[in-house]
Amino acid sequence: MRLDDVTILVVDDERDSREMIATVLEQQGAVVLQTDSAESALETLQNSSVRVMIADIAMPKIDGYELIRRVRASGSRIASIAVTAFARSDDRQTALESGFSTYLAKPIDARQLARTVRDLVHVETMA
Repeated sequence: MRLDDVTILVVDDERDSREMIATVLEQQGAVVLQTDSAESALETLQNSSVRVMIADIAMPKIDGYELIRRVRASGSRIASIAVTAFARSDDRQTALESGFSTYLAKPIDARQLARTVRDLVHVETMA
């Protein structure tokens, strides 16, 4: 299953990481929006029809945990993936407890990323 016409928001203050994730998803047919901060991500979510948000945890000012808390507080149930270099089980648990749908550790494996997004879109479609 491809990701044709699925709009995905990638939030990461590291340009290389953000662009790598975007490239992988665009190759699967997704429409990818990119932002470099939680603030701009919140604005994008208000103004665009995004189905999946992929957000780095370690960002300046507002980190990924606070971003997802604000998204959930707004009432949004958007599918979301936390990505981080922090790969301990405690980090995974914190991401899930904060409101992320799932979690991927950096460095991101392209196939695993595409599979995870497809799984989230499939679950969302079935709900």
